[in-house]
Amino acid sequence: MSARFDVDAVVLDIEGTTSATGFVVDVLYPYSRSRFAPLLTERAAEPAVARAVAQVRELTGEPDADAVRIEKTLNAWLDEDRKATPLKTLQGIVWAEGFARGDLVAHFFDDVVPALRSWHAAGLGLHVYSSGSVVAQRAWFSSTPWGDLLPLLGGLYDTENAGPKREPESYRRIAAATGVAPKRLLFLSDRPGELDAAREAGWRTVGVRRPGEPYEAGGVGDHPEVRTFDEITVGRVAG
Repeated sequence: MSARFDVDAVVLDIEGTTSATGFVVDVLYPYSRSRFAPLLTERAAEPAVARAVAQVRELTGEPDADAVRIEKTLNAWLDEDRKATPLKTLQGIVWAEGFARGDLVAHFFDDVVPALRSWHAAGLGLHVYSSGSVVAQRAWFSSTPWGDLLPLLGGLYDTENAGPKREPESYRRIAAATGVAPKRLLFLSDRPGELDAAREAGWRTVGVRRPGEPYEAGGVGDHPEVRTFDEITVGRVAG
């Protein structure tokens, strides 16, 4: 079905919405898994790494956990697909380096980039809200088959600078940061719990149900739904 919205900005989820979950799980997860050990042992003093390690220890209640124990915890969280902030932080560091080296190239569904370029050209703000860290988001959008897409984007938000994706307060924080009224923001996601939270915060919402994606069969609740971005019309109505 098609959906039309009078809004000023669009906020994008990534996994399952702009990009295939399979790519994340089958390519990015193994890449980070293979590089956690050297990151934790050779770069433990770096502020971002040290902060993430401290967060892992706090979440697990193991204040004395060493690098080996931290790595085991990260890998267990990967197996669970747990959206833990320190895991996403450390993944982001590893992935950013992989994208910079050319080991990794981001995946997007074919309909996404043309839509983003069209919406940007029409003057709409484009933002990202993903469980993946801002570092990972920046690397993802800058290393694509279409070149660097970062110039299309405004704010990048994750569970650290905005909060959990199923909590309405996170969406209120993003609205405040963008300076756009909640009712003028449109959130695109494949997960009904996230869509519910955004709507509770006053946002407009669209559920993206892409064939073959993990959340397709479960539907998007009572939110408007589309299969591709081609079915979404967004813009600002004068007056």
